[in-house]
Amino acid sequence: MSEGLEAVRKALAGRRAWLVGGAVRDRAIGRPTMDVDVVVDGDSAEAARAVARAAGRAPCFALSEDFGAWRVVARDRSWQVDVEPLRGGSLEADLALRDFTVNAIAEPIEGGAPIDPLGGLADLEARRLRMAGPGAFAEDPLRVLRLARVAIELDLEPEAATLRGARAHSRGLKDVSPERVFMELRRIVAAPQAARGLQMVSELGAMAVVLPELEALRGVEQSRFHDRDVHGHTLAVLDWTIALTAPSGCYPDDLYAVLADHAVEVAGLLGEPLADELTRGDALRWGALLHDAAKPLTREVRPDGRVTFIGHDVRGAELAREVLGRLRASERLRGHVAALVRHHLRLGFLVHEPQPLSRRTVFGYLRACTPVEVDVSLLSIADRLATRGDRAKESIERHMLLARGLLADALRWRAGGPPPPLVRGDDLAGELGIAEGPRLGQLLEELAEAQYAGEVATREQALAYARGRAAGSGAIDGSTSE
Repeated sequence: MSEGLEAVRKALAGRRAWLVGGAVRDRAIGRPTMDVDVVVDGDSAEAARAVARAAGRAPCFALSEDFGAWRVVARDRSWQVDVEPLRGGSLEADLALRDFTVNAIAEPIEGGAPIDPLGGLADLEARRLRMAGPGAFAEDPLRVLRLARVAIELDLEPEAATLRGARAHSRGLKDVSPERVFMELRRIVAAPQAARGLQMVSELGAMAVVLPELEALRGVEQSRFHDRDVHGHTLAVLDWTIALTAPSGCYPDDLYAVLADHAVEVAGLLGEPLADELTRGDALRWGALLHDAAKPLTREVRPDGRVTFIGHDVRGAELAREVLGRLRASERLRGHVAALVRHHLRLGFLVHEPQPLSRRTVFGYLRACTPVEVDVSLLSIADRLATRGDRAKESIERHMLLARGLLADALRWRAGGPPPPLVRGDDLAGELGIAEGPRLGQLLEELAEAQYAGEVATREQALAYARGRAAGSGAIDGSTSE
């Protein structure tokens, strides 16, 4: 029994209250859950406060003034309890107002036989997803997205009437708050069957409402080096991104050769919390979804018939910010995903540089991509593996060979950062007799590059190098050595 459920039973003993929804459903299918939904016949605010006290004064706050829903969250965020008032005058009427039959199963708070007036347990047994009533989607169009999310999380198949009901109300999503839309989308994108969920969202007519930028990728044809349109390619990149999170022994062969030596480090990175209840691995999936979002805006066909998308990385970074901003995502997530999109082509461009790469070139790549140097290297791997047109085998082999080395460099860079400077800016300015400003900043950057490349290792060498650069044109005309 979870601590949340213990607190509920302790606080609400003797009251007319029931467990409903996910906690009952998940127990029936042997699925662990730390979230508890409770319906009380009475004051939901007072009941929620009682649960909070029973849990050692856990945080408690109103979720919805319209519906009287309250939430209690464990101090360590290991569980949460949502408390709602009974609707419709009876438990059976309340259950009939819920979204799907599998979420319309109740159990007395003190335990006992399930209360299942709509046949949710039979639907679970049949792996069937069915709306609780004909007005389910009209009452709350967000349930159109929830249909896709519940279907892929529980591996259920929506029945025909439920699909028709969802399609009929998908346009209503335009009136749902962006925060609620994002809550469902982020769970769909984070699911193991994310591509199936997004395809279902599209088939329901909802993608054009909530993520029109993704829907706009359909039918956008690419060059002969691609075997799919931009939409199909994007979902393939998403699938490869998901494969990156598999246990190392379960990597597909193409990934194993690149990641096997770094599986523990990569898994640790992708599992780190980032923002908006998403891990870095979840955010990488958003990078996969949006990395080519600007291709419809930048597509051109040259006189020789070649298709190009010049600048789709730069425009795409702006577009990623716009999309996530519309969904009310945090600035941290917006900036992170925008950086992934902005830099997703960099590693591929380096394939055409002399090999092996110079340490100066590696430094330039890592410096440009920080703080997503590891994440965007992984995105580049997924992007390349999803591109299977002409000369794919040769191109993939070259890309993976380069990516393996750059990934190791990126992981070291992330763990320790660039080497500490051999000389401080004020010290360098005094030694060279120059004022602080762009010229000094450029010299410091060139010194950092030379130090990373192993060309200078002491303060004296750094000063000599800087004097030579300052005496020439390189530190004045803005050129770089890359």
